[in-house]
Amino acid sequence: VQLQASGGGLVQAGGSLRLSCAASGRTFIWRPMGWFRQAPGKEREFVAGISWNGGSTDYADSVKGRFTISRAHDINTVSLQMNSLKPEDTAAYYCAASIGRAVSTTAHEYNYWGQGTQVTVSS
Repeated sequence: VQLQASGGGLVQAGGSLRLSCAASGRTFIWRPMGWFRQAPGKEREFVAGISWNGGSTDYADSVKGRFTISRAHDINTVSLQMNSLKPEDTAAYYCAASIGRAVSTTAHEYNYWGQGTQVTVSS
């Protein structure tokens, strides 16, 4: 069981990036998924989450209206489209699979984590 995140990079403020998280194992189809981020010296924070069927999503207030989470069951992938990026979005971004049935904003509800992908937004 693995989660593989990709798509990070360096972008100027106002730019866009699309992160992808490829999941191995069909059990992920039934799990809510989430994206978290962690900046140096700060705690890991919730960014966005999506229910198993994509029918419910949740976002941190800081990214609402700029980020969009989606998932594609046919390719077992969860994506995070990030627009209007700001320097404060700079962090390592992690995808995770939840142990619960509903979208959760708390890290302890997620028991599978991918490696981080670095997003750096320059001013």
